[in-house]
Amino acid sequence: MRSLLFNCKGQSIVEIALMTPLILVALYVPVDFGIAIFTGHITQNAVRDGARIASKTDSMTNAKTANLATQVYDNLPERLVTGSPATKQVTVNYYANGAATCAKFVEVQAQGTYDFFFYRLIGLLGFTPPDPIAISRTTRMSYEFQPTTNTGLCTAITATGTHS
Repeated sequence: MRSLLFNCKGQSIVEIALMTPLILVALYVPVDFGIAIFTGHITQNAVRDGARIASKTDSMTNAKTANLATQVYDNLPERLVTGSPATKQVTVNYYANGAATCAKFVEVQAQGTYDFFFYRLIGLLGFTPPDPIAISRTTRMSYEFQPTTNTGLCTAITATGTHS
């Protein structure tokens, strides 16, 4: 009877050693997906703020849209830069048909890729990890300095700027 008790001493340590990696994976996968969703949310906020700034600017030129694209790019989350080469890009387009009576607006788009950390761990184990997911957010806002009689959206890009 006494020998049976001594043989079971290390059983709990072995069970913990075997279960700990599984528990950590089960806890980390939802966290990694949560970080991806949060990255998309921060990207949307940066794009929306850029569009809000552009819609209040009195006149949009290529230099101003390029400067705004740089500002939005600087506000994007660092997690969007993963991958080689970095695939983060911001485009700002200002739509106006000169003196036409169409409704002028600005469109800000940010796109990049997000590489799940769990996929990188899978790659370390020798498996082929899936491709990173693409995160792309676009916001359009009407230009504030225009007559209220303007109808229909303008179709011609008057000023554009890109940063990558």
